[in-house]
Amino acid sequence: MRLLFNVEKATQAAAYLLERRGGRMSYMKLLKLLYLADREALVSLGRPITYDRYVSMDHGPVLSQTYNLIASEPQPGRSPEYWRQVISAPENYEVALLTVHAPTSSLSAAHIGILDGVFAAHGAKGRWELVDFVHTLPEWVNPHGSSIPISVRDVLLASGMDEEEAEGIEEGLLAEAALDELLA
Repeated sequence: MRLLFNVEKATQAAAYLLERRGGRMSYMKLLKLLYLADREALVSLGRPITYDRYVSMDHGPVLSQTYNLIASEPQPGRSPEYWRQVISAPENYEVALLTVHAPTSSLSAAHIGILDGVFAAHGAKGRWELVDFVHTLPEWVNPHGSSIPISVRDVLLASGMDEEEAEGIEEGLLAEAALDELLA
């Protein structure tokens, strides 16, 4: 299943967490917090925040396309993507908020609540402490230097959801993805 990645929500969720942290943080920590928030939204709301692809990497689960936004170099002569208008390119393994306040117009109150909860639970942890924590998540598999996709079903089942409920959520997301593709 391929969901339609929502760069606006991913950017705004990242910016919100950056603002909560004082405007700057390690991008590895940011990626872990975003994964935990997306995971929580998927489990509690039946829909992720970002609609990103999940992958297991050596340092834990990652939102794949969000990682690419952080790591990619802007192309010369092209206007910067929304991400780069709001969040800096990495410097010394950190990213920073480029706006005075994080935009949140695409995030629901439920998304903000989830981001606040994840930040309250994990925001004070260091990046390596967070890496150790996400390595305990049942859906993470050590890729030994590569990356391994994590399916929506893997996340839902790992969270304790039963097979029937996980299948219902997955079918709903598939239908949503098909509709998004049709309308795109």
